[in-house]
Order: sequence, then structure tokens, then C-alpha cells
Amino acid sequence: MQTDLVTSNLSEMARALGKTRDPELIEDFLRSLLTASEVDEISKRWALVKDLAQGTPQRVIAANLGLSLCKITRGSRELQRENSPFRRLLVVAGYDVPDRIVMKRGPRAKAVACDD
Repeated sequence: MQTDLVTSNLSEMARALGKTRDPELIEDFLRSLLTASEVDEISKRWALVKDLAQGTPQRVIAANLGLSLCKITRGSRELQRENSPFRRLLVVAGYDVPDRIVMKRGPRAKAVACDD
């Protein structure tokens, strides 16, 4: 990965997106930038973060969204981090996010080995 290229361009896009007050432009930009598969994946990841914040068990999220428990576990870890960007963006989007999020694995819960 070209770290400098990624960092500079991602930062530039973030600044540009942060300046616009036009949600339609942002959505059009994302749909133009990303493949249909990437749009699907990002949309599911946003849905899983919202579900986790609402206390939905991980296995229910996996079944509803067709995502691996590894992706959901990663999302839950990120959501629980101090000053989590996931939590902050959920609040910006208007979601009520509890201070402490209890992660529920659901029935038949067992540890899942994941490669991050």
C-alpha cells in the first residue's frame, strides 16, 4: 500500500466532503467512486454499527445482513474504542448512542477466530 498516497488523498476527500452541505452530492460521489459491490459492503457495515449501538445481538446482525461474525466483532471493537469515530458519526447522524454498549453474541455464542 502506498501509505503517503492513501493518507493525502483520503484526507483531501474527507475535507471536501466535510465542506459540502449537500447529502445528494456526497451520495452521488460515493456511488461514482465505488463499485456496486463496495457500496453494498459499506452500507452493510454502517447498518451493522447502527444495530450494534441499539443492542442487537451479533448473530442476529450476521443473519440479517449476511455478514461474517468477524466483521461484526471488528465493528463492535471499533464502536467501543474511546473517542470512536463510529460512535461520533452515529451521533452526527442523529442516533442516540448509549455511553456503554453491551455486545450480545446471541444464542449459541462461542468465540470466533478472526484475521484482521
